[in-house]
Amino acid sequence: MERVLDTIERVGNKVPHPAVIFVALIAIVMVLSHVFYLLGASVTYETINPETHKLEQTTSAAKSLLTGEGLRFMFAGVVQHFMDFTAVGVIIVAMLGVGVADAAGLVGALIRKLVAVAPARALTYILVFVGILSSIAADAGYLVLIPLAAAAYLTVGRHPLAGLAASFAGVAAVFTVNILIKPLDGILTEITNDAIHIMAPERSIDLTANFWFSAASVVMLTLVVSLISDKLIEPRLGAYTGEKPATTGAKLSPEESRGLKFAFWGLVGVLVFFGLLALPPGAPLRNPETGALVGDSPFMNGLIVAITLLFLVTGAAYGIGAGTLKNSVDVIKAMEKAVAGLGGLIFLLFIISQFIALFTYTNMATIAAVKVGDALEHAGLGALPLLVGFVLVVAVLDLIMTGAIPKWAIFAPVFVPLLMRLNVDPEAVLAAYRVGDGPFNAISPLNAYFALIVTFAQKYQKDAGVGTVVALMLPYVIIVFAMWIALLVAWQVLGLPWGLG
Repeated sequence: MERVLDTIERVGNKVPHPAVIFVALIAIVMVLSHVFYLLGASVTYETINPETHKLEQTTSAAKSLLTGEGLRFMFAGVVQHFMDFTAVGVIIVAMLGVGVADAAGLVGALIRKLVAVAPARALTYILVFVGILSSIAADAGYLVLIPLAAAAYLTVGRHPLAGLAASFAGVAAVFTVNILIKPLDGILTEITNDAIHIMAPERSIDLTANFWFSAASVVMLTLVVSLISDKLIEPRLGAYTGEKPATTGAKLSPEESRGLKFAFWGLVGVLVFFGLLALPPGAPLRNPETGALVGDSPFMNGLIVAITLLFLVTGAAYGIGAGTLKNSVDVIKAMEKAVAGLGGLIFLLFIISQFIALFTYTNMATIAAVKVGDALEHAGLGALPLLVGFVLVVAVLDLIMTGAIPKWAIFAPVFVPLLMRLNVDPEAVLAAYRVGDGPFNAISPLNAYFALIVTFAQKYQKDAGVGTVVALMLPYVIIVFAMWIALLVAWQVLGLPWGLG
């Protein structure tokens, strides 16, 4: 296994810069799109519109990027494609707050405090568990937890890339489950209900339809990911020989302790502020129509802003208390430095945004999803093999079609009624989709944050590249995927309840 992973890393890091790879992929997509266009490739399928909740018959035909229309789309849409790539805005906004917390010293102090109070053997389990739960805050886990985990490992003398890999696995590979209700659950549940009503108009599931399976998945995968990290990944990496912080193992100074007290009261202030805006009935951050706080609400849709303000206020408060930030000018300089450090990443995301927009325009991913889904539907498999086959199809397509909602809108009206006719509960089909849509996020180059993880890795290993991250994450993907499918099969065979109610 070590030889295989070393080969993957060596070969992967010899490929050109990721920006060059995506430029080459754009060229390939342009050629393929014209070939499929000339062949007249198209599919007609039924999909659920997430906004209207209605079943719609849709025809998707291959569109060429080399026709007049395609060339106009590429030329006129360059700026808009970049502006529509939300990962860019999320990263910049989040780093404004994180940059202040880092420059003030809050991040380092919190890591050392965590190391001091947490048992050494439990550090990996804590970071992985928090990574899994971080999906409640959408993309915050990628932006905040992963670099913190790497720094925490470095602080206790462990290899920082092991911490990065463990937390990345928790955030990305197990993204689809949680012990808390998150915004994605509401949309997936609505699409599932629309698919159920095709066969049984009187039947519906609720937000907690996968609660027990999700909770069990969180517990099991926390243990699995942590063991993979401690027993496979970290031994392979060996001892870290790079630069280590001078404060490793040191206790907090009186100034740092005072800074943490100031940060605590800053945290309380932020929580009270958002509590007043979100908790009372009719509060402005609730859904103005339904009054809901969880799901489709201004609070959940703007959660990254709340996280940014939390780090900004607590970081500034810590800096004032510890004496590391003297005035507002220091705070502004910290934000400027954080954004300035994103230059290379923003350029890469610009190239990736163009590729994703052009690939989506061609409809090739949709055609592939429908064709593969149709083949599985007509394969004549039994209920359990069909359920497992569905997981495999979702996982493979996740490499080229990362969005959880668009895929489910295509698959739900096909597989939910199909498996219901085979006496499989719709809750089981939704659980199977969660299993398939999770693990491969950690190695998909179309994951909007994959390039960011490579950037984080280069902080500790200058020659790190795509191959380094793929080699780190591949054991997690394979083992987590296998164990998760085993849990799904056992749950179905034993007839355990999928959720509450």
